[in-house]
Amino acid sequence: MKKNITAIIALLLAGGVASAQDDVYPAPEYKGLSFITNATIHVGNGQVINNGTIKINNGKIEQVGTNIPIPVDDVRVYNAAGKQVYPGMILPDTDLGLKEISSGVRGSNDFRELGDWNTSVRSIVAYNTDSRIINTLKANGILLASVSPQGGLLTGTSSVVQLDAWNWEDAAYQLDGALHLNFPSLLQRRGRFGGGGMQGQNDPIKEALARVEAVKQFFREAKAYLAEKTHAETNLRFESLRPLFEKKQKLFVHAGIVKEMLVAIDFAKEFGVDVVIVGGSESYQIADLLRENNIAVILSPMHNLPTLEDDDVDQPYKTPAILQKAGVLFAINDDHGESRYRNLPFNAGTAAAYGLTKEEALQSVTLNPAKILGIADRTGTLEVGKDANIVISAGDLLDMRTSLVTDVFIQGRKVSLENKQTQLYERYKKKYGIK
Repeated sequence: MKKNITAIIALLLAGGVASAQDDVYPAPEYKGLSFITNATIHVGNGQVINNGTIKINNGKIEQVGTNIPIPVDDVRVYNAAGKQVYPGMILPDTDLGLKEISSGVRGSNDFRELGDWNTSVRSIVAYNTDSRIINTLKANGILLASVSPQGGLLTGTSSVVQLDAWNWEDAAYQLDGALHLNFPSLLQRRGRFGGGGMQGQNDPIKEALARVEAVKQFFREAKAYLAEKTHAETNLRFESLRPLFEKKQKLFVHAGIVKEMLVAIDFAKEFGVDVVIVGGSESYQIADLLRENNIAVILSPMHNLPTLEDDDVDQPYKTPAILQKAGVLFAINDDHGESRYRNLPFNAGTAAAYGLTKEEALQSVTLNPAKILGIADRTGTLEVGKDANIVISAGDLLDMRTSLVTDVFIQGRKVSLENKQTQLYERYKKKYGIK
């Protein structure tokens, strides 16, 4: 009797889980020729081709231009007349696939580890390709994302994934490209009565600087360890820094204010590593210094208030144009908040309204993040030899009013744009007899 009850419960649970899943499957690999024709093509490097054609061969872009001949047999042709064609957008720093419901449901989250020195943690192995957030991003033209761990000072390595996959092995686009450092905050908070803090409290700046020194000491010990040819015991935390010191990996320093970024620049000089600033809300103040030190910036989501009370309320909107003018390589990002990363193109559109050209704004979510992440040889623009990561929109992709993504290709595969929201839309259209 107990066995029968257990079996019934198991079947009910299995049925509940199955019905809870979206009926959306990754597209199969397509071998052969396909063409996108009659399109306005935004190449992603500033070039725009009117009435253009893209030839795709086995998932790679083979030709881009006008008057490209199209064979009659054994090809797929997508007529994009009256539509805009763009490179797939890239989220440069996310917890996508690691955090589903950010608060209240612990079982849906696997993005944070305990302790300060998590250099051997790899976010890719925890990436959940069944996240319901993923399909909503494809429907907004976001095709790639860098997935980053959190927790402690050194949080582990991030990897880039493509957003149409059965499992993390299929999704992996670039493995362990960056190590992440949560920089201790050097922001002096005002106390209740306008001072630097309440009497009797510890000095937060002094404590933060002590933690910065602890990170430096950790790196010094790791460098000394890696300089030795043999070891009595293997130190996995130190071994995990080897790609960073060999410049096969970048150090993503999460820092916002000028004081933090200045220390990060000093950090890059001392240890000879490639540093990228993540956040950089005050990066506009030291744009020339960032350019001189070849430090790129992944900007915080722009639809936020500025960091400091004395900043212009629209400063986040203006910062991209300042960095562009100074020659700083930068990318625009979105966050997990209410939009669940879907507002990435509209953040770029806001930057276009505050000083960037439309093509520069497009680069900030396509080519620029590809350069920062080290994948620009494969994606970021619609150029010959690159993966066919392509978005077709009936309107302006960066404009919330007119953007309407109609077709998406990832590595040449035409992927589904269906998601939980579109399924609910169709469900209730049917219920109420709406055509």
